[in-house]
Amino acid sequence: MTIDPTLLVLPLILVVGIVFAAVVCIVALCRANRSDTVAVVRALPELAATFLRYRRRSRR
Repeated sequence: MTIDPTLLVLPLILVVGIVFAAVVCIVALCRANRSDTVAVVRALPELAATFLRYRRRSRR
């Protein structure tokens, strides 16, 4: 049984993408003004709640 090379590369691409997105977010927060950073951090719980509500809706 041979293993498809795509199946080996797909998890690697996914992990690299998540790490890259995290680095971009951290750099953006570090470069922002303090007032902007505080506003973003305060908005995170509402954003998370919105995503959770969206996930719980039934798919039609």
